[in-house]
Amino acid sequence: MRIALAATCIADAMFPQAPQATVTLLERLGHEVVFPPTQTCCGQMHVNTGYYDDALPVIKNHVETFAPVLDAEWDAVVVPSGSCTGSIRHQQAMVCRRAGQDALAATAEAVAAKTYELSELLVDVLGVTDVGAHFPHRVTYHPTCHSLRMLHVGDKPLQLLRAVDGIDLVELPEAESCCGFGGTFAIKNSETSTAMLSDKMTHVKSTGAEVLTAGDYSCLMHIGGGLTRTRAGVRTMHLAEILASTQAEPTRPPAAAGAAPVEVSTR
Repeated sequence: MRIALAATCIADAMFPQAPQATVTLLERLGHEVVFPPTQTCCGQMHVNTGYYDDALPVIKNHVETFAPVLDAEWDAVVVPSGSCTGSIRHQQAMVCRRAGQDALAATAEAVAAKTYELSELLVDVLGVTDVGAHFPHRVTYHPTCHSLRMLHVGDKPLQLLRAVDGIDLVELPEAESCCGFGGTFAIKNSETSTAMLSDKMTHVKSTGAEVLTAGDYSCLMHIGGGLTRTRAGVRTMHLAEILASTQAEPTRPPAAAGAAPVEVSTR
């Protein structure tokens, strides 16, 4: 397949390892990945904050950038984020219709129908659960709210993780509870967000995991920030990074505050 990558703006600005790992993984599986250079934001931040008029040109750019998927130039669009995929699928057409842009709304819906979160693409479209990954670490998985409740990805990420060679996958207590990020929610309701984060961190630390993984780096940023501040010694990695790891070319967990220092031989 020929697959277009929507990298997301947060990944482009702060966490490029997620889209990079997505490309590595899909190319290893024999697919061609293209990166449309005119892509920017999907508009989610604007919509979630109520700035529909400001969101419209952002959404228009996204729809026009990925419209070639409708002409069979590409077979699908992949997004390494449940949150952004949810916005593309459930918000973009609504904003266009609200502005009287019915033709753009119809195109947005058509593009969204060919747009998939990474685990959806792998399991539902490509029909694979074992991607040949190797990751010999203790891992726990947080199902982010948008992937769980908007996209209904179910256990697709867990199917993929269970098939990873060498992994010690442990269940996260109260996994379906929100981490407290919610984009601007964490800013507007900081005390509530912090309390929710505290609960999430308690559950993460109880697993004894080396690595917390999820399909959204926004949530991993929030939880990872708390884990770092408390020197918990737990690292955060996107699902794509784990799935891209192989025995020949391993993806190593990043350094974490509170973790034991890595001994490097000089011999």
